Amino acid sequence: MTKNGQNMAKLPLLLSIIILVISCGEKTPPKLPILGNVDLVYKTEHGKTITDTIYPSIPYFTYFDEDSNIVHNDTYKGKVWVVEFFFATCRTICPVMNSQIKKLNKETEKYAKHLQFISFSINPKNDSPYILRQYKKDHGITANNWAFLTGNEAETHRLGIENFLTFAGRDEEAEGGYAHSGSFTLVDKAGHVRGVYAITNPDLSVNKKEYTRLKTDISNLLNYEYHVK
Repeated sequence: MTKNGQNMAKLPLLLSIIILVISCGEKTPPKLPILGNVDLVYKTEHGKTITDTIYPSIPYFTYFDEDSNIVHNDTYKGKVWVVEFFFATCRTICPVMNSQIKKLNKETEKYAKHLQFISFSINPKNDSPYILRQYKKDHGITANNWAFLTGNEAETHRLGIENFLTFAGRDEEAEGGYAHSGSFTLVDKAGHVRGVYAITNPDLSVNKKEYTRLKTDISNLLNYEYHVK
């Protein structure tokens, strides 16, 4: 066999080694945790005690969106959610938060069919569907997968604190009479909270590390758990 022939014979082996090295370098990231308090249910089958873990999920809710449509959990069924709590007359932290969601929405545009952004108003007395629709217009928000919701105030505050794991409520000392954290919540298709991200700091600066963590977690959740590329 000639030298060139020997080299050609080795080519498939070299390609196999290269592919193996590349595949070994592509490690699957750790699975995102499910946040919140779990319930343990015990049952007996065939004389053995079996423990089932019940993970918390977002309870059923009903709201109006900015177009006065009645929406609920099933409206966004089959999608991963990114959720915030805000109010339209907020002039401090809310504009910063929404600028970050606007940026994130643009940067995750390829996942638009699988990703839903939701902004819950914590001041429904002011934030009617008309006000929310105008808010979107004034802030140049045109994304079809970003909904602004308004509904029962007490229920919204409870949802934020107990289920979405972010503070939202009344605060007479705060500007506008309401207060909320600057965090976003990532929810999977089964309604489980998979992450909370403190992207907006109290001093109104942006936590770039948290922003990047959220963006990465969105991709990993869709890519590795739902096989969306």
